[in-house]
Amino acid sequence: MTKTLTVEGMMCVHCQARVEKALAEVPGVAAAVVDLEAKTATVTADESVTDEALTAAVTNAGYEVKSVG
Repeated sequence: MTKTLTVEGMMCVHCQARVEKALAEVPGVAAAVVDLEAKTATVTADESVTDEALTAAVTNAGYEVKSVG
């Protein structure tokens, strides 16, 4: 499955890398790609990965998730 998260607070490539790393460490996530300009993170994961787990990973990295779709 693929999910797109809208993430607030990312301002530079360092932020982008932190969010990608946090999402990639969630069990079941195969890939995470952040579009800094669009303020989105696209995650490819298996069906067991919940929106809550993705949101928690981003929040723990210091950023705010506005939506998951």
